[in-house]
Amino acid sequence: MTATEMRPGAAPEPELAPPRRALDQNWRRLARMGAVAAFVEVFIALSGMPVRLDERPVIVSILSLGYVFIGAIPIVVGNRIGRQVRREGVPVHKAGGYELLAGTLAGAVAAAGLSVLVALLTHFDIREPLVNWSPQLLDLLSFNRGPVFGVLIWLGIGAVGGFIGGGLRLLPARWRRTLVTMAATVVLISILEQLVADLVSGVRLEPVADWFYGRRGGLTHSGAGVTAAIAGVAAFFGRGRLKAARAHVQSLEGPARTRATSLMILLTAAILIVVPLLVGSLTNELLANVGLFVLLALGLNIVVGLAGILDLGYVAFFAVGSYTAAVLTAATSPRINPEFPWFVALIFVVVVTGLVGLFIGAPVIRMRGDYLAIVTLGFGEIIRLLFLSDWLSGWFGGAQGITAIGGVEIFGLTTVDGTNPRGVFYLVLVFCAIAIYVSWRLERSRLGRAWMAVREDETVAEAMGINTVNVKLLAFVVGAVLGSFSGAIFANKVGSVFPSSFLILVSMVILVVVIFGGMGSIVGVIAGAALLIGVLGGPKQPGLLAEFSEFKLLIYGALLVWMMLARPEGLIPSARRTRELHQEEFLQDAWLRGEVDTDDGNGDAQGTEGRS
Repeated sequence: MTATEMRPGAAPEPELAPPRRALDQNWRRLARMGAVAAFVEVFIALSGMPVRLDERPVIVSILSLGYVFIGAIPIVVGNRIGRQVRREGVPVHKAGGYELLAGTLAGAVAAAGLSVLVALLTHFDIREPLVNWSPQLLDLLSFNRGPVFGVLIWLGIGAVGGFIGGGLRLLPARWRRTLVTMAATVVLISILEQLVADLVSGVRLEPVADWFYGRRGGLTHSGAGVTAAIAGVAAFFGRGRLKAARAHVQSLEGPARTRATSLMILLTAAILIVVPLLVGSLTNELLANVGLFVLLALGLNIVVGLAGILDLGYVAFFAVGSYTAAVLTAATSPRINPEFPWFVALIFVVVVTGLVGLFIGAPVIRMRGDYLAIVTLGFGEIIRLLFLSDWLSGWFGGAQGITAIGGVEIFGLTTVDGTNPRGVFYLVLVFCAIAIYVSWRLERSRLGRAWMAVREDETVAEAMGINTVNVKLLAFVVGAVLGSFSGAIFANKVGSVFPSSFLILVSMVILVVVIFGGMGSIVGVIAGAALLIGVLGGPKQPGLLAEFSEFKLLIYGALLVWMMLARPEGLIPSARRTRELHQEEFLQDAWLRGEVDTDDGNGDAQGTEGRS
C-alpha cells in the first residue's frame, strides 16, 4: 500500500518526506536509549535469568531462551530508535541510511553493557553482594571462549542486531510483520512444547512430536524451519483476510450479527470441550489453574475494569469462598462440619461472600483513588490474618488450616477433585461461562452504564443523579461473588486450605492479569490469564515454563510497567476504555486537522463537522 492509498474508513496517510541524512542523528537521544538498553542488558544478566533459561533450548544446538532474552534487546532498541511518531502537521520521512546507522549504533551501545560486564566478571569477584556474579555467567557471555572473545563478540552482536532492527524500518509493513511473526512463532512454539507434544500424543501422532522437538527440548532444525515457513505464509497472506473478516463481522447488524456471534461462541465452546479429551493430566492441570484465575479476573474486572475501583484486597473474597466451602463440606472442620454437598454449600458461599463484600465495602466505599486502594489492601490482609489467628483457630484451624476436604460430587455420577484435573477444568469452565454471561449482561445494563460513568468521572456521575455509593457497593458484591466461585472450587480441588494460600500477592497477580489483558474487556481478561498464568504460572502454580518460576514476579512487574507506558488500554481493550485513555490524543489530532476550532464559551470544543 502506497502512502497515498487509503483503507476504507481510515484517515489518509501523510505524504512521506525525503529520507533523513545518515549523520543528522539526534545523538543525545541515541546515547540515552543505548544506555538504557545497556542497563537493561546488565540487569537481566545479573538477575540470573540467562543462565537459568539457557537450560531451555529454542532451536537444538543453536539457540537457547537465555540468549533470546539478551540477544533480542539490540534488535528492539535498533528498531525503536528509528520510530517516527505520526502526528498531523509533523512530516514523516522515508526510512533510509539514518535508520540503519542509528540502529547499528544503538544496538552496539546496548550490547556494550554486556562487554563491560564480561570484563568486570574477569577481573573482579563481588559474589558477596551479587550472588549471580558467577563463573557460569562469564562462560555464558563469553561462549566458553575466553573474556576477549566475549567482549568483542557482544559488540558485534549488538551492532548486527541493531542493524537488523533498523533495517526492518526499510521494509514494507507487510514484510516487516511477516519476519517478526516468524521469529516470534518459533520462540512461542518452543515454549509451548509441553502443550503441543501432549496434544500430538493425544491424537496418536508421537512420531510428529519426535521429528518436531529434540529429546532434551527445543525445536529441531527442520521443525524450526517448518514452523517459520508456516508462520510466514500465514502472516503474509492471512492478515488481510483476517482483518477483512473481522471488519465484516463488526459491520453486521441485527440477526446477522447475532448469528455470527453465536457461531463463534459455539466454535470456542467446542474447542474447549474437545481439547481436554486429547491431552494428558499435566496439561489439564494447567488448564484448570488458568480457568481458576480467569474466574477471579472476571470478578475483579467488574470492580476495577467497569466500576474503576482499585481493589488491592480482592484475595479476601477468594479466601472467604474457599474457607466457607471447606467448613461446610469437610468432615475435618474443627467446629462446624455439616458435610453438605458441594452445590448446597455453594449457596452459603454466595451469601457469606456477598455479606463480606458489603461489610468491607460499606465503610470504605465513600473513599476514592489511593485512599480506597490502601484501605482495601488492608482489609485483604486482615481477612487472612483472621483465618490465621489463634482466636478463630477453633473455627478455621489457624495455621494448620482445614484438610481432607472431599471432592465435588456431580449428581452422584462422578467426583471432581485434584486427582481428576479434566473434571476440575470442566467444572471451572461451567462457572467461567456463567461469569462471562453475567459480566456481559451487566456491562450492557443500566447498572453497567452507571459503573462506567463512575469510572470515567465520579463527580459528574453523581451530578447526573447516579447514587455512586450504592453503585460502587454493588460492584463490590458482584465481584466478591464471582471471586468466591473460584475459591469454592479451589478448596475442593486442592483438598485443603491454609492461610498461606491467600497472600496479598494473589491480588497483585490478578490485577496484573486484568491490566495486561485489558480493563473492562471480557475477551482481554481471558487472554491475559491464558498468557500470563498459562506460560509463567500463578503465585504458587506452575506454568508451561518451569524455568520462569523464580523470575515470574520480575516479569510481571516489567510487563506492568511496559503496559502502563506503551499500551495502557491493555492487550485486547474495550472500545470505550480505549477512547477514554486516548481522548487527549484524538482531540489534539482533530484540532490540527481543523475539525475542532474554538471554544463555545463553556469550555467545550465545538467540531466544525459535527459531533459523532
